[in-house]
Formats: sequence, structure tokens, C-alpha cells
Amino acid sequence: MSEIKTSMNLDPYERNWIIISIVLAVIFAIIIAVAGFAYGIQVPSPEQRVDPRTVALEGPWADPGLRELAPGKYDAYILAQTWSFVPREMTVPVGAEVTFYITSKDVQHGLKLQDTNLNVQVVPGQVSKLTITFDEPGDYDYICTEYCGAAHAVMFGTLHVEE
Repeated sequence: MSEIKTSMNLDPYERNWIIISIVLAVIFAIIIAVAGFAYGIQVPSPEQRVDPRTVALEGPWADPGLRELAPGKYDAYILAQTWSFVPREMTVPVGAEVTFYITSKDVQHGLKLQDTNLNVQVVPGQVSKLTITFDEPGDYDYICTEYCGAAHAVMFGTLHVEE
């Protein structure tokens, strides 16, 4: 009967690189977890499903834009469509907490709100939701981050945060 080996018979050089790789993977996982909690990173999740063929005709999507729920608290409904965001401009006061609801009625788009951590893939039929508080005044441009056709470069908008 053959002898059962209890060792993997690894070369010491190879074993050291395996250990280094495992240690680095653990360090990276810890860094990502700490950064996610410390900086309030939110993973966009599907809030609801809508019919992309009729989304612009019903509910808040028939008239997308900003809705004030209470002083300093807003819902922003943004509809992405070929080469434009509706609405193209919105204005909120400093300190406003804005919950963004974003969907597309035609093709896949992306929405990146500059100087924030809002970056969402906008999929037809899916409403994505993220909440941000704006503590600094200024203009926050939002752009499409997924190529959506010939005029993709003109697909943008602005959120104005005023004193």
C-alpha cells in the first residue's frame, strides 16, 4: 500500500508567494469594507420594476423632476432617454437630502453625479435608488456613463445646490 502524504510538497518559493497572495487578498477585503462603511458607499439596488414602453406616461415618470417631501428632504425622479436626461436641471438648498430615483425608457444608460459617490447603471424597466445629502453649494453635473449612441456626449444635466 502506498504511503499517504500529509504535505503538498510545495517549493518554498511557491509557498511564500501563496501566503503573500492570501495576506494581500485579506488586506484588500478589509480596506474595501472599512472604506465602504467609513465613506457611506451605497450599492444601488433595484427599487422597483416599471414597463419601459409606458414609464413616461404614468406615475412620477409622467412629469419627472424634484419633489419636496419636507423642509430639506427631496425626491428626484430622473428619466434617461436617448441622448437626454429629464429633467436637465434641478435646484436644491444646501443641506438638502435628495433621494434619486432613476430609470430608462429605451436603452441602457449610466448616471454619474460629479463630485459625489452617485454612480448608477440605468437599465430599462428597473428603477435605481440612491440618497445623498448636499452640504456644499455649487453645481453638480450629471453625465451618462454608458455609450448610448451617436449623440451620447450631449447627454448631461446639472443639479444646482444654492445657499
